[in-house]
Amino acid sequence: MTANVLHTIRARMDEFSKGQKRIADYILSRYDKAAFMTASRLGNITQVSESTVVRFAAQLGYDGYPAMQKALQELVRGKLTSVQRIRASNDQIDETDVMGSVMQRDMDSIRGAIEQVDREEFDRVVEQLSQARHIYLLGLRSSSFLAGYLNFYFHLIFENVMLVQSTAAGEIFEQMVRIGPGDVLVGISFPRYSKTAVSAVRFARDRGADVIAVTDSKMSPLYRMASASLLVRSDMISFVDSMTAPLSILNALIVAVGQRKDEETSRTFSELERVWSNYGVFGDSEDE
Repeated sequence: MTANVLHTIRARMDEFSKGQKRIADYILSRYDKAAFMTASRLGNITQVSESTVVRFAAQLGYDGYPAMQKALQELVRGKLTSVQRIRASNDQIDETDVMGSVMQRDMDSIRGAIEQVDREEFDRVVEQLSQARHIYLLGLRSSSFLAGYLNFYFHLIFENVMLVQSTAAGEIFEQMVRIGPGDVLVGISFPRYSKTAVSAVRFARDRGADVIAVTDSKMSPLYRMASASLLVRSDMISFVDSMTAPLSILNALIVAVGQRKDEETSRTFSELERVWSNYGVFGDSEDE
């Protein structure tokens, strides 16, 4: 279902029962809160049963309440302030077991990624990276550590990797000034999307480079500029961006690229093992 869920609700208001109209009115006026409520919680607030909420989602054309909830979340994820995020997550976190609640949500995120990531698109990304003249890695704000993590391992596989990083927007473009056809930019960004990251990705595309987007949905500004995308959701836990699922997909990407370039990777690690042994990098060693 591609239509904006709010537009659909407004257009079909006359079809709803009295209880469904209460659900519709609440969502239209407080969709930023409704997006993060369970069906039971939304039912309690609108004074209808949980089954009525589920049937409401089905009547709108969704496979179930979680699908409608996801559509609402896509509308608000990139717009909520940190304070609003904290408030929105209060209904989802068990204050008596914060650790368990957060780790369970991380597990659910990875499970969802396994089911949703397009395998053919994943293979296309591996192919583009394997054939790239130069690889640029970009991630800002909470995505910066993902780009750094990818950079650490890609440097062990490729000779042509640059991590684009800076605190000043101008310096980012200076690092990318030679990007062009045959190059690949891996742009990593999740809500709230960094305007600087979006501008840098646009710059790379305009210069003729291929863009691989690692982002959360087709509504992401990066997706529209990418030749290939890995779509995996981050999770919004209070003021924290939980990157468990994005990190997991990057692990899979590193392993897949390493297998694709097996000979080069094996040579690199053989040399590294010799260096580590000679210079006592790991374990106990005696200074000479």
